[in-house]
Amino acid sequence: MALKKPKSPAEELEQTVQGEQPDDAKKMRAKPKAAPKKTQSGTRTRASKKAAEDADDASEKKRYVTQYSPIDEPVISIDERRDAQTESDKAKNQLLDLMESYKAERVLTDFVRGVEKINGSFASVLYHGDFKVIIPAMEAIIPPKDYRGKDPEVVHRYMLTKRLGTEFDYIVKGMDPETGIAVASRLDAMKARQKEYYFTRDWDGNNKIYEGILAEARIVSVIKSGIFVDLFGAECFISMKELSYQRFIDAGAYYRPGQRIIVRILKVDRSDRNNVKVAASVKRAQFEKAIQKYGIGSHYIGTVTMVDSNGVFVAMEGGIDCLCDYPKRGRPPIGSQVTVKILGIDRDRQRIWGVITHTTTAI
Repeated sequence: MALKKPKSPAEELEQTVQGEQPDDAKKMRAKPKAAPKKTQSGTRTRASKKAAEDADDASEKKRYVTQYSPIDEPVISIDERRDAQTESDKAKNQLLDLMESYKAERVLTDFVRGVEKINGSFASVLYHGDFKVIIPAMEAIIPPKDYRGKDPEVVHRYMLTKRLGTEFDYIVKGMDPETGIAVASRLDAMKARQKEYYFTRDWDGNNKIYEGILAEARIVSVIKSGIFVDLFGAECFISMKELSYQRFIDAGAYYRPGQRIIVRILKVDRSDRNNVKVAASVKRAQFEKAIQKYGIGSHYIGTVTMVDSNGVFVAMEGGIDCLCDYPKRGRPPIGSQVTVKILGIDRDRQRIWGVITHTTTAI
């Protein structure tokens, strides 16, 4: 079956955003009618019907794979079964991934590689192998409730740019195997993740994500005052206060989009199934492990990171700050190495305090 002349990426994107199906996508869904195979009783058996449908699917997949894949060449393998993939193998698998996502709403994951303006609107650009995946701004980000008088397109471009380099889950909404372009939605993938991790229960009646548990999060954006993370489809902001016991000035000096971190879940709000809200902390996932290195009455070295009205904050090994009183001989400069005697540890409040006994920098 011959395909029609492929549409441009802008036309493809416009059709998808408006809810229409691309011509090629419609063809992919349409299955050729198989000639009815009759038995002696004049009715088609269930087995023959299933075999015909399987043959149709196989023929359809082969047709699209052949159009996009390089020509197969014979490869002499080391073992009986070849492990290494040729370019043709990779192209077939990539196309089948996208087809499965389009038909069965399978969630795919790739890194954001660019931001483009298509048909007057901005979109994130990802690559699944040689396929270019376009995610429009309104399908890639959760738009702010208040634009504060700014042009929405400018705000969308800023939000997409801040997410360059991060991982996006997405579900394919349309594709053109001939041009190698697909259109997808991140928001639909986030809803699928939320359903799986926040509302599906195990045999004991517990959700996969709940208060107090440790979880892996993906950083999607970094600003000076904190980071935005994706927690299995729920996006939340972690402020500087919950990033570390040490005093940071700029979160961008320590974190970047695309980085994976361990967080402790503080709160989960499931009241709105379409908008799960999560609170998480990075530092509370580190305290118990770090505090095991220290004992009350012992001496340890650290670095002065901040001095304010509360006292002197000393960064210790393991990402913990020890609050110390001002030394009698004067205030040590920021960056100086000091020796600290641990006077107390509060595990409930996750605090540690002590006194500076020695400094390497003259006071």
